Amino acid sequence: MSSQFEKKELKKKSENLSDWYTDVILKAQLADYGPVKGTMVLRPYGYALWEMVTESLNKMFKSAGVENAYFPMFIPLSLLEKEKEHVKGFSPELAIVTIGGGEKLKDPLVVRPTSETIMYAMYSKWVQSWRDLPLLINQWNNVVRWEKRTYLFLRTMEFLWQEGHTAHVTHKEAQDFTQKALEWYRLMYEDYFAIPVYAGRKSSTEKFAGAESTYAVEALMPDGKALQGATSHDLAQHFSKPFDIKFQSKEGKTEYVWQTSWGFSTRSLGGLFLVHGDDQGLILPPKMAPIQVVIMPIKKSSDLKASELEFYAKQMQETLANGGVRSKFDDRDEPSVGRRFNEWEVKGVPVRFEVGLKEYADRTVTIVRRDTGDKIIVSREEMLITTEKLLKEMQKALFDKAKVFLIENTRDADTYDQFKEIMNSTRGFIRAFWCEDAVCEAEIKKETKASTRCLPAQAGLPLNSETEKGVCIHCGKPANHKWLFAQSY
Repeated sequence: MSSQFEKKELKKKSENLSDWYTDVILKAQLADYGPVKGTMVLRPYGYALWEMVTESLNKMFKSAGVENAYFPMFIPLSLLEKEKEHVKGFSPELAIVTIGGGEKLKDPLVVRPTSETIMYAMYSKWVQSWRDLPLLINQWNNVVRWEKRTYLFLRTMEFLWQEGHTAHVTHKEAQDFTQKALEWYRLMYEDYFAIPVYAGRKSSTEKFAGAESTYAVEALMPDGKALQGATSHDLAQHFSKPFDIKFQSKEGKTEYVWQTSWGFSTRSLGGLFLVHGDDQGLILPPKMAPIQVVIMPIKKSSDLKASELEFYAKQMQETLANGGVRSKFDDRDEPSVGRRFNEWEVKGVPVRFEVGLKEYADRTVTIVRRDTGDKIIVSREEMLITTEKLLKEMQKALFDKAKVFLIENTRDADTYDQFKEIMNSTRGFIRAFWCEDAVCEAEIKKETKASTRCLPAQAGLPLNSETEKGVCIHCGKPANHKWLFAQSY
């Protein structure tokens, strides 16, 4: 960790969210700008957070029988062009290799923007019979999309993600798996990131290129803009037919498989940073924090019992490890204790242990919560159970705070004037009837910068249920659903 850290240099979140966001990413050593414009370097602390994501999602995936694999990052352009809607949707963002080994390539190669085409070329070889299904494969990889406007984590030219791709005997099986993946993503955001989300179906305009239907989780950022957190796609037979992925059914008929794809990227970490933090830096939800507790022996160079103090503090670290709590022992002599406090605050470590000569003498520890700043002194014997309790309380408190913000900033609009007034002031999510006409959708976006985020699921009802009747907020034509609108990243 750099000794050049200066707390006063950190912009205030309460005054300028955008500047604070960039500042905190750089100062917390989460990432840095890469030498190629639009790219970013994930530093160890940032990558550790991504490892927390991969570990958590892998457990969910594998519990459903999904297996990890890896496919090439170079895709023949001719392969990508097999699904016309798909290539049309990605063509502005493609990075294309035309020279290899000093020679012009007969078939240009696309640097992977997503893996449907390269994977399905293989699926057509691997799937022969109903006995080969379902085929449930996920891969963790990097993709390249030539973004013109970039923003650390939220929108970069290259990013990390997982993409799951499944093949099924029936459309119902594929549809069910699409919803299963969406539920994994909701759990990741709400149970791990402590960020409440809306889950629902995207509009035809906003769906994934080549999908029958796209579903997403949508989160709300402090500036009132929405962040599409992750997506899950019902691909129907839109890829299996052009890629000739067929199987012999139990009845002996030749049929095309039904497919899904679903993805969760490093973009999600940008949302995590935006939602949880204050003027002092990040506040990481304990379930996601690579370091849940930082242990800081507070000693002076003249302390005769410094070594005993350190031994006492290290015993605490051992106790935490045995209890499954992730901790870091910070016994540096430089920089000063105060500046090191600031460093760990910026990094968002949930809990800090302060252990000085008084704590050593009393066999206690001073515990400081990052989110509230509250300090408590507990005995050595009570340390572990108190810490576990505080981490659970903090996880819940962060979610509850974000939930209140989401509820307070989700509003119904009955007129277009009301709709525009909200978007011009507080922003947030707006529930409003929409006729589901793409022209109308485009006009709303042009006039208000707000797009359809999703048709949210109602508790206990299918995602596509028609639960209300009304008239479109913009054109006045009949409408069957209230959609969520928001400006977005």
